[in-house]
Amino acid sequence: QVRLVESGGGLVQAGGSLRLSCAASGSIFSINVMGWYRQAPGKQRELVATITSGGSTNYADSVKGRFTISRDNAKNTVYLRMNSLKPEDTAVYLCNAQGVGTFMKTIREFDDWGQGTQVTVSS
Repeated sequence: QVRLVESGGGLVQAGGSLRLSCAASGSIFSINVMGWYRQAPGKQRELVATITSGGSTNYADSVKGRFTISRDNAKNTVYLRMNSLKPEDTAVYLCNAQGVGTFMKTIREFDDWGQGTQVTVSS
């Protein structure tokens, strides 16, 4: 099992900025994709942004131009810089990592989630 720990959420006014971090730990060989998803009350979980080990990124249309995803492969950490925040960005933001690791002395793929960090944007 890979452990993902998010940090950086909080309360911010509309137009403000936040930076989220997510650090992965455990018996990890490689992490192919790291990403951020969010879930607002009463809504389905949705993709925010993903980044591959090579640096290729993908963003939801709703955050393009405002959010930037980056990662530090040496630290197994992914970041999400969020600018020009809007009240509709309010949600629990969850980190995801997909890769290969060792579990019980076997090499296995993993697809794990963090517990989430709350982001609240006031109008």
